[in-house]
Amino acid sequence: MYEFRVSLEDGGKRVDNVTTKHLVSIKPELEISRSLIQDMIEKGKALLNGKIAKVGHKVKIDDKIEIDLEEIERESAIEHDRKIPKPEKIKLDIIYEDKEILVINKPAGMVVHPACGNYSGTLVNALLNYEGFLTKFNKPKDTNDEAHLLRPGIVHRLDKDTSGVMLVAKTGVAHRKLSKQLKNRAISKKYIAVVKGIIDLDGGFINEPISHDKKNRIKMAIDREGGKEARTYYKVILRNKEKNFSVLEVIPKTGRTHQIRVHLSHIGHPVLGDILYNGPIVKGLNRQALHAKSIGFIHPTKNTAMEFSARIPSDVNQFLNP
Repeated sequence: MYEFRVSLEDGGKRVDNVTTKHLVSIKPELEISRSLIQDMIEKGKALLNGKIAKVGHKVKIDDKIEIDLEEIERESAIEHDRKIPKPEKIKLDIIYEDKEILVINKPAGMVVHPACGNYSGTLVNALLNYEGFLTKFNKPKDTNDEAHLLRPGIVHRLDKDTSGVMLVAKTGVAHRKLSKQLKNRAISKKYIAVVKGIIDLDGGFINEPISHDKKNRIKMAIDREGGKEARTYYKVILRNKEKNFSVLEVIPKTGRTHQIRVHLSHIGHPVLGDILYNGPIVKGLNRQALHAKSIGFIHPTKNTAMEFSARIPSDVNQFLNP
């Protein structure tokens, strides 16, 4: 068993936090998460002053913490291996392809890249199995960091339950050039959103900064003090007064997480089905009614302007045209 003493700085803190912090400092090469340490404590493989402790127990200065470091190394290796995506036979709806890029129509329900709770069934898993995707792209010569394996070819992302067009790089050169366009806001995107209520004006502009919600870390929120710039244009293309919804074409000018969903909820017209941001649940929609309609960019090697569209998915189409 490896043991250490609680420092003056860490006195009064939770045993799981203190243990995680210490092990990360002495073993930075390992993937040590607080959830892993919590699991070790709960299983009695980490002791406080020779006794089994509760995860949230507050430690005192000079308390002795013992932990099975070999077990940590084994579990860390398993966790690391689990995070590296594996090829999976998942069909891709390809809109366009050449030697440099793929343009796909992502279905609702598909996660773009592996993350906590979604280590399989993602777009990345599908790409790694796709014959036309250059697997050597995933092993750049100029880095030993395996983190690049988590998002090979991904230029931008869509939320799990947002459908629509996505641009994917097949080579390192294409990825660098397209990522630069994205950073410079030279990639244009248009979305279709079905929102609660009737919007009287034919269009509008929302300019409200966004950051993480201070009470719920899985949400984003308007934050006028510490948020990052976020700008969204919208245009009304249909109003249904009988069912009390509007259909919008939405053009985000920045790319903040959940930007469209947060902004539309902020003005009192949340996306239908978007329960995270107060969107009402409606019959026929099992997810937020948000679809990435089109994307425009400059081809990374041909230097020509390109634009592609993804058809409206059947669930949204059936809701609009029952």
